[in-house]
Amino acid sequence: MEGERRPAPYEGLFADGHLILWTLCSVLLPVFITFWCSLQRSRRQLHRRDIFRKSKHGWRDTDLFSQPTYCCVCTQHILLGAFCDCCGLRVDEGCLKKADKRFPCKEIMLKSDGRALDAMPHHWIRGNVPLCSSCVVCKQQCGSQPKLCDYRCIWCQKTVHDECMKNSLRNEKCDFGEFKNLIIPPSYLTSINQMRKDKKTDYAVLASKLGKQWSPLIILANSRSGTNMGEGLLGEFRILLNPVQVFDVTKTPPVKALQLCTLLPCHSARVLVCGGDGTVGWVLDAVDEMKIKGQEKYIPQVAVLPLGTGNDLSNTLGWGTGYAGEIPVAQVLRNVMEADGIKLDRWKVQVTNKGYYNLRKPKEFTMNNYFSIGPDALMALNFHAHREKAPSLFSSRILNKAVYLFYGTKDCLVQECKDLNKKVELELDGERVELPSLEGIIVLNIGYWGGGCRLWEGMGDETYPLARHDDGLLEVVGVYGSFHCAQIQVKLANPFRIGQAHTVRLILKCSMMPMQVDGEPWAQGPCTVTITHKTHALMLYFSGEQTDDDISSTSDQEDIKETE
Repeated sequence: MEGERRPAPYEGLFADGHLILWTLCSVLLPVFITFWCSLQRSRRQLHRRDIFRKSKHGWRDTDLFSQPTYCCVCTQHILLGAFCDCCGLRVDEGCLKKADKRFPCKEIMLKSDGRALDAMPHHWIRGNVPLCSSCVVCKQQCGSQPKLCDYRCIWCQKTVHDECMKNSLRNEKCDFGEFKNLIIPPSYLTSINQMRKDKKTDYAVLASKLGKQWSPLIILANSRSGTNMGEGLLGEFRILLNPVQVFDVTKTPPVKALQLCTLLPCHSARVLVCGGDGTVGWVLDAVDEMKIKGQEKYIPQVAVLPLGTGNDLSNTLGWGTGYAGEIPVAQVLRNVMEADGIKLDRWKVQVTNKGYYNLRKPKEFTMNNYFSIGPDALMALNFHAHREKAPSLFSSRILNKAVYLFYGTKDCLVQECKDLNKKVELELDGERVELPSLEGIIVLNIGYWGGGCRLWEGMGDETYPLARHDDGLLEVVGVYGSFHCAQIQVKLANPFRIGQAHTVRLILKCSMMPMQVDGEPWAQGPCTVTITHKTHALMLYFSGEQTDDDISSTSDQEDIKETE
């Protein structure tokens, strides 16, 4: 209509400008806020790392505590913050610096001369006591109130109510509690330090004051084993023991860590290896180096907490097929105290390439579990090759076994190792053995193989002597293929038992074949493999973790003895 006023052109431009402005604000403001928060978070992380680096505490940050937690400084309830994996202090991020100055951590050595080994008082910290703990005075439950309350000694782990805490209890000497026979007291290390300055080495005099049952434990954990469970175990062991006894083998090699044994009385130390069979072999190699250095009297006995995938050695020694936190760490220490000492045969595997006898040095391996050539070594080789390319994808035991299953199924179709009997010659104690049509040969030192299968005893009515790991004998068996291996593992078939021997010699005449020693595979050309006895290792056997196979094997052995 002619009477209506049309909007001026500049009014439309003004409206469009407002729209553009608000659009830019709606887009840029979240970006700016995100950038600012990220910058502040980075600054907090740098500040926190600086405190962690300079602190005497073993601080670790966490996004969520596993139980109701209260800051030891401001006493407020916290969901995230930092905790010390040596003494157990827990603090809010803002109180970290104050806690670092106010509360001392565990002292691995006393500041005094340490001549009185029984004069160390309790070291109490307040709040965040373990669930279901009880007061040493009134025997009632501690930590039941929703606030920072009650006390815990970071050495003996005793707890006491606020109202039950008395001056006499504050000044009472600490007896190091349930695990006193496993802990190296700070005063002992101080005394050792003084004795070394005086050029004295009679450590047995100091140890006699700690009792005849004192058998200190050294923890050697692989933080990369078992879906990185080793890192959490390191902190739990530091809380229960002296932090100086706990080592991460990825940072401190076993050769260096085991030198702590030389500061202890002869034949008194024990070692708990937290990792897979490969980590155990690494530690046992370090023990052999101690023998070479003339430190044989300080050699420890070795127990195993299995964190790897196969764990056949730990299963043989009674420690189970894998640890997933199903029992508390305190119970693991009790099991170590109850374990008995045994011997384990260790074997030298020498691989001499054909045609290079005088030009190339033979490869040497140390075998604890088994040597094999054929389909199981092929599966291990394929698994190892893919894990090297993407290690983050192989962090689960179930996934790892699924990958093994895939490669085993593939080999059932391809049969890369067929006609092995035409490619190799086998000698047991110098006598050549005629082989049937096989795809694989396995040489066993221990009772278990393939993640928990008793290969030598097998199944059925045939009675075979139990495979032992301390008799100086090797058990040699053959398999007809990957499908046969799978049948053996589910107890539907037996292996082809070739025999027992003190020395095994295998000659690969032609072609490339997969081989493995204790789960470490490689592809090998024509060669001669010689397996001879090398030495014994002192191990700890725990009889409380018997499997069904162990029980049936024990009963079978008893039946054989009765018939004899």
